[in-house]
Amino acid sequence: MTDRLTPAQRHKVMSRIRSRNTKPEKLVRQWLWRHGYRYRLNVKSVPGKPDIVMRRYRTAIFVNGCFWHGHHVETQGIASLHAISNSSCCKIPQTNRDFWVNKIKRNQERDQRNYQVLHDNGWQVIVVWECQLVPKMIEQTMLRVELMLNEYFLALHQPKPVPYDFQNVPVSMAAEEFPPLI
Repeated sequence: MTDRLTPAQRHKVMSRIRSRNTKPEKLVRQWLWRHGYRYRLNVKSVPGKPDIVMRRYRTAIFVNGCFWHGHHVETQGIASLHAISNSSCCKIPQTNRDFWVNKIKRNQERDQRNYQVLHDNGWQVIVVWECQLVPKMIEQTMLRVELMLNEYFLALHQPKPVPYDFQNVPVSMAAEEFPPLI
């Protein structure tokens, strides 16, 4: 299958794709803000430069595009790049297929490295996929994100058990006699 656009047209289309303030990212941000969650955007000091950083919850949220990050596309352990098949939400172009498969594979590897670094530093990672933000699924997806945030918050802010010193406390016996009240 050949490309319907000329190389100049394809270049113009591809150059307009941005990595920040994408529509899926805006949907997640709007939902979080409406529900009282506060966050920072694209914090450079956090490994992987997540789309949304919630320091209070020690959580990084990545809003990934299905095509750019290869959602449901298995690239690990496949010998031939042409053996990689499309998924329901990620269609790999037939034109210049080797380039696209390698690019998606590198993106997936980089994502995994970033997630691991964040986990090693005590951060929680939530990945929201573009296909999970369609109108009929967005509420369910965001409620799941909210549940994870609340679980992380409770885990972070559990009261620490206070050690009790049993040696210096006088032990009273249950059978002791008390003086009469009258």
